[in-house]
Amino acid sequence: MHLRYLITGVVMLAFISTVASSLWGVYQISKNILIENTLETNRVYAQKLATTANTYLEETFKTLEFSAFYIAENYENEALLQQEVERLRYQTDIFNSVAITDNRGVVLAISPPTLELKGVQLSSEQTGDALEKQKPNISKPYEGVTGRKLIFISQPIFNTAGEYMGLVGGTIYIEYDNIFHKLLGEHFYHDGSYVYVVDEDGTIIYHQDSSRVGDNVANNEIVQKLMEGKSGAQKVTNTKGVKMLSGYSSVELSKWGIVSQRPLDVALLPSSDLVQKAALISMPFVLLALLIILIIASFITKPLQQMALLSMNDQKKVKIEELYKVKGWYFEARVLKESLVHAFTLLQKRIDHYQTQSTTDALTGLMNRRSMDETLIRWTEEQQQYAVLLIDLDHFKSVNDTYGHAIGDEVLKYLAESMRMHSRPQDICCRYGGEEFIMLLPNTTKAEAYRTAENLRQYLEDTESPCGRPVTMSGGIAAYPQAGTAPHVIIERADQALYQAKHQGRNKVKLYYTEENTL
Repeated sequence: MHLRYLITGVVMLAFISTVASSLWGVYQISKNILIENTLETNRVYAQKLATTANTYLEETFKTLEFSAFYIAENYENEALLQQEVERLRYQTDIFNSVAITDNRGVVLAISPPTLELKGVQLSSEQTGDALEKQKPNISKPYEGVTGRKLIFISQPIFNTAGEYMGLVGGTIYIEYDNIFHKLLGEHFYHDGSYVYVVDEDGTIIYHQDSSRVGDNVANNEIVQKLMEGKSGAQKVTNTKGVKMLSGYSSVELSKWGIVSQRPLDVALLPSSDLVQKAALISMPFVLLALLIILIIASFITKPLQQMALLSMNDQKKVKIEELYKVKGWYFEARVLKESLVHAFTLLQKRIDHYQTQSTTDALTGLMNRRSMDETLIRWTEEQQQYAVLLIDLDHFKSVNDTYGHAIGDEVLKYLAESMRMHSRPQDICCRYGGEEFIMLLPNTTKAEAYRTAENLRQYLEDTESPCGRPVTMSGGIAAYPQAGTAPHVIIERADQALYQAKHQGRNKVKLYYTEENTL
């Protein structure tokens, strides 16, 4: 074997191995980041859905409580009782049917009347349990007298003397269109992601696949944690053997559990695309580097061949003179080294570039959640004063529903650019997840942060967005160290302020005040 080919082969093997290992490293880093981000996104998403469901249930009980007072005053008036059940069913979008019973479970009024249950005594274990408890109640799933699987939400009725008169309640048909479809049905993705709900015994009460409703999945690892009242996120394999990235959260009032999950292979698709792009962009530099290697290998072998020929020459004088002439091959070795260093430097810059990209949000170009957390931890350790502005687009779901997700993405990018326009060079704009964004404002008081937030809010209110109309935002502000001494506490305080802004009509900015221990 010629030395030229041997050197060329060894150098090319080392070079390609280094490139491959570098790309593999990029893939692993990107993979881990995607998994962490997806788990956190699903956890936050499940938590939001659980909060929304809990709010719905609270409002439902308030509605039933008001109705119970009205029924107690008109208990003997059958016409008014029928009007009340009709009002409850049509005024809210929660119940599939509504009934009023006396203290023995005999139906006094029913909506819809076509169920033909008036005068019938309800004898199910769940109805008896609600009558016996004489307090607000959410039943476990059961089969009603109509043969439908349902959940019964009820409120006791007491007269002015405190005597128990019966109950008023509504049913949710868990195998038919119900409030879960309205709350969760819009959040089903065609890439295999889905949301499902279980009761406190691990029985599925909502699933995109209606055939799964009623199945008991108490042996599922995540469901077991939900039955213990826990929330969180983890990798899990579903009943079909598909690896999923799941977030889960409990609904406090009903002890239900909500699970949001996405297939692992779908979540990792951006990582594979990133490596492919890195390989394609780096290819010209790789080819250039290989060409340089071939040329340098020729220069290395040429002086070695000359020395081999000279070793066969018996004329000592000529040998010495010629060896002196080939002494320059050390220069060629140095060029080879410098060329390789140069080639690897170019490649490493590309790898560093894509590693940097993995720390930013792909859609908006803002800093992602992981980098934001690292920044907050560093500022907190340095005891640097800062303020956190948590931003949420108002009614963003309606933008997606009305104009489509493509326009929705443009609106998110528009918000990101608006945040940059209204931030200082030292401020950091981040995407927190979904339609939530965060501005990190170093060395900033609450008042200064409020002015920044108000300027941004006013700009959005007065400016046409990509959907053809202005969009508005709600904001919550918390400052370190006044609102807390840990980054996650500061964000929680900002989120509480944001909740108040939403609760008070949206398109507002609210501050968190520690001195009142409230907002």
